[in-house]
Amino acid sequence: MSSKQILLRFESKNGQFRLTVKPTDEFPALLSKILDNLPKNLDSRTLTLSNKPHAGEDRLLSSLRGIAIERVGLKHGDKLFIKYKEQLPTNGNSVALAALPSQPHNSSNRLDGQPILPTEDLPVAPLPPPTLPSTTIKNPWEVVKQSPLDDRLDKKDGKIPRPKDQKMCKHGPKGMCDYCMPLEPFSPKYLEERKIKHLSFHSHLRKINSATNKPELNSSYMPPLSEPYYRVKPDCPSGHPQWPEGICTKCQPSAITLQPQPFRMVDHVEFASPGIVDSFLNFWRIGGAQRVGFLYGHYEEYAEVPLGIKAIVEAIYEPPQIDEVDGCTLNSWGNEGEVDEVARLCGLQKVGVIFTDLIDAGAGDGTVVCKRHMDSYYLSSLEVTFSARLQAQHHKATKWSETGRFGSDFITCVVSGDEDGGIAISSFQISNSAVEMVQADLTEPSADPTVMLVRGNEEEDGSESRTRYIPEVFYRRINEYGASVQENAKPSFPVEYLFVTLTHGFPKESTGIFNVSDFPIENREAIGEGQELRSVAKKLGVSSGKIEGEKGVRSVADFHLLCFLHGLGILGKEEESLLCHVARSHDLAEGFQLLNTPGWATLLAILQESGERPPKRPSPASFPAAGDECLAESEQLAKRFRGASLI
Repeated sequence: MSSKQILLRFESKNGQFRLTVKPTDEFPALLSKILDNLPKNLDSRTLTLSNKPHAGEDRLLSSLRGIAIERVGLKHGDKLFIKYKEQLPTNGNSVALAALPSQPHNSSNRLDGQPILPTEDLPVAPLPPPTLPSTTIKNPWEVVKQSPLDDRLDKKDGKIPRPKDQKMCKHGPKGMCDYCMPLEPFSPKYLEERKIKHLSFHSHLRKINSATNKPELNSSYMPPLSEPYYRVKPDCPSGHPQWPEGICTKCQPSAITLQPQPFRMVDHVEFASPGIVDSFLNFWRIGGAQRVGFLYGHYEEYAEVPLGIKAIVEAIYEPPQIDEVDGCTLNSWGNEGEVDEVARLCGLQKVGVIFTDLIDAGAGDGTVVCKRHMDSYYLSSLEVTFSARLQAQHHKATKWSETGRFGSDFITCVVSGDEDGGIAISSFQISNSAVEMVQADLTEPSADPTVMLVRGNEEEDGSESRTRYIPEVFYRRINEYGASVQENAKPSFPVEYLFVTLTHGFPKESTGIFNVSDFPIENREAIGEGQELRSVAKKLGVSSGKIEGEKGVRSVADFHLLCFLHGLGILGKEEESLLCHVARSHDLAEGFQLLNTPGWATLLAILQESGERPPKRPSPASFPAAGDECLAESEQLAKRFRGASLI
């Protein structure tokens, strides 16, 4: 054997064999040699290599294109384990029933008890792709791109400095002892003194990383974070049929013991200006119905909590919805991607959701009913489910997790009455366990807002469910004797185990990048507010045909106006990017640069043709009679419409 060649051993369920290869060979080049030693009826697309017989790092051979053997560190005599699936027999049919990668052909694909063939075109609603626990990333600290804020916090040690204790410290000014040495960011004593209920995410990360990875032991590094997974693991290595036909202890989820989450991903919510919330509440003040809005802002470091993070809210966008006195129903949000793009151009992102739950007390003094308090609830089971689904759509990327993501920075704010009858804001985040329980379809909201129901293994028709597996669920509580006891969560358990609370507030001086919006807010036709071109003309002041000075530049600093202009499609991409930059920076030089762009000139021409115009002074004889009032308004509307025509 040449010195440049090495011997690799392979093992499958059919036995063992050896191959002589070159370290520079790529893995796909070994396919033909491997197939010569395996059964002829295997599906080569499912051929998988692993470093362990069970619970190893499985990789499809086809996914290793461009990767050489020496690159993964294989040496002479190393063993690899082969896994594969066999092709199904055709039984003489003209069309082979081979499994498709997107829809494995197995007995779990059934409709009304009958197997569904891949060639059948049936209207089956696909489920969202689940997050598999085996979808691990090799060396996530090298490939996962975190947010710049997380990178900055990773570089800080988070130690809490303490001054020299005049009574206990006996050393000099440059010395240090147990009474003055810096505290860890997860110090229970410090958190109790400052009345901080939950650890920050990065403090929690420091705590578990110090227990998981100990440099003094010279052990290999392991990512300290892992997301909970309460579903049956697919592709079990035991070889039994896929669930629900088969299940074992390796693929079934373990029993769940619910405990309050000790940490939170975001510690504080800061509204950049009180006017943001005030404009949002105007819908309830005028129409008396509840309202839902999405929060757009950014994340910054929060100095009041060790290694803390705060979400700064700059704007609230109100999507299409049906509002009622006791709740809201969200409609399809067709331009969600466009709104997110406008926010991105402004340096913002979607950070959370806010909704109202207000009932006027009827006293005539502006007081509201206090529904949420210690003896009732703070967040209902339906709201927990709603927020959990939103958090599941906004994962947090982190290099400290084996899957490259952990939890979510998405927040939930509720505007309701406090104990004094005033309007107050409460902020929450759903725990990681609750998000996974919702994704695994283990829970469902209850008519009682204080409890969450655990679903059963049966469907509505009484048959056993073939889409979900319900493990045992427990929770711990303090009984009447002060002891911590474990209770069965079925059929229901308190909803307080599923969320954590956040603090909120406003800055001493308004620091928002946008002005207090006097432009009509979107999707408010129910209370008689609409976004029109003449509203844009009034906002920009184009009666003279141009925007003048700093006042004109600041007038574009309105998120609702920017979203409306984006929907018109008049400005080009570069012009819209410049507009959003002017709205964020309030730079006069760039503002005048915007005025000289072709797209802005086109917008001004359209606004001058159909936008704001000074009204004519009416004569006494021109006032219509009471019966002619509707006719006069129709004629004026027709004149405005003809003036807006571009044909």
